[in-house]
Amino acid sequence: MSIENRSCSCNPLEGAFSRREALRTFSGGFGLLALGALGGFGELGSTRTPQDTAANPLAPHAPHFAARAKRIIWLNMAGAPSHVDTFDYKPKLNAADGQATSAARRGGGKWLGSPWKFGQHGQSGQWISELFPKVAEHADKLCILNGMSTDVPAHQQAALKLHTGNFQFVRPSVGSWTLYGLGTENRNLPGFVAFSPPAGQGGGGIHGSAFLPAIFQGQRVGVSRGGGLFRSNSQDDAVPNIENEHYSQTGQREQLDFVQELNKERLRVTGAEVGTEGVIEAAELAFRMQAEVPTLLDLSSESKKTQDAYGLNNNDTSGFGKQCLLARRFAEKGVRFIQLSQGGWDHHRNLRNDLARSAISVDQPIAALLADLAQRGLLKDTLVLWGGEFGRTPYAQGDDGRDHNHKGFTLWMAGGGVKGGLRYGATDEYGMEAVDGRLSIHDLHATMLHLMGLDHTKLTHRYAGRDFRLTDVHGEVAREILA
Repeated sequence: MSIENRSCSCNPLEGAFSRREALRTFSGGFGLLALGALGGFGELGSTRTPQDTAANPLAPHAPHFAARAKRIIWLNMAGAPSHVDTFDYKPKLNAADGQATSAARRGGGKWLGSPWKFGQHGQSGQWISELFPKVAEHADKLCILNGMSTDVPAHQQAALKLHTGNFQFVRPSVGSWTLYGLGTENRNLPGFVAFSPPAGQGGGGIHGSAFLPAIFQGQRVGVSRGGGLFRSNSQDDAVPNIENEHYSQTGQREQLDFVQELNKERLRVTGAEVGTEGVIEAAELAFRMQAEVPTLLDLSSESKKTQDAYGLNNNDTSGFGKQCLLARRFAEKGVRFIQLSQGGWDHHRNLRNDLARSAISVDQPIAALLADLAQRGLLKDTLVLWGGEFGRTPYAQGDDGRDHNHKGFTLWMAGGGVKGGLRYGATDEYGMEAVDGRLSIHDLHATMLHLMGLDHTKLTHRYAGRDFRLTDVHGEVAREILA
């Protein structure tokens, strides 16, 4: 495989994977991996040493303690869903609908009760909006975190905070820290895959590795500009050919062997170098992916029943449905961190139509994913996380919209060692601010790492003269939600 083929990037917009774009899509990051490796790995955290990283940077590593989850699937709802219309039932807000309030930031306003009915679901009686009827069928699997809060009400900064723990400086994403600490279980695939990451609202930062070696960054698959990935209904479009069209596999192997001989000669002359070892491993991973990725991405091998369950044959649900089905397939293959993204949740106006449309696009696919993981015995050790970068105001913006609200919002988890059927934390009676069981983003990250068997205070990387960690000097594990 040539350097050119490993360093180009891909942008399969509107959901179509062409066969020509294949290698670009999945090996686009490997030029950066090599560059990052050349920069050196520095001092590593307590679970890793420079020696084992040099030998195989992505090899599995023992956690600090027994893990409840082996992998994470993050359902990133970019744009910030309204918590008071989805998973945070506020009857007092509904009763005050249309009444004047001084809570609005911009010159007063009126309370806006939810246009959608809430009902109790499952044996746990979880309150869930009618916007999510199929997810509601899994109410007893959900651990709903109603007391979330963050620092800023701006999309870019809040998205970076949610995914990296810092909105002021470039920092590694949660997925990169997880892969750095634990490695991956499949040497033929990236350990961290980001499907359809948003072009804005955090951009590459939400799956980047920052000062961690580049081999720990998320491997991007497509870029969403609001419409999401995989728009086409044609299964052929979802089956990329990642083979080099100019060289046979034998020819690529010969070419790579030549390059690797040069790398090994450098090692012989200069002695053991973590950077050069990283280049060798990155190139080998890019080559090995060609044997596994095409089959993994070929959804035509799934039964019609499965495709229908995920909504692949429905224009409203096919985009996110394909992401969810691919997430299950990648989880089965040992990928450590899988990030899915669906934009379009920024409802400053036209709330009644647009929020309903956004919910329809993800409700069936998410429910299918939860059911599929449970049926295959994967949910018990897969942590699924749903939510956006902040919430929305309980007062109206204009006649039919909600503004940004960072003081209180909702995320939910399922599987992976959390208590199902649990509602933890609360906002005030109107849904404006977290008042009970308040969780910061650092608390969320500390809890996620804990479920993966990692002590957030010990997973560190030496950079610029000091030890950094995902949670900085903050973060407490929310032990009340642990199963």
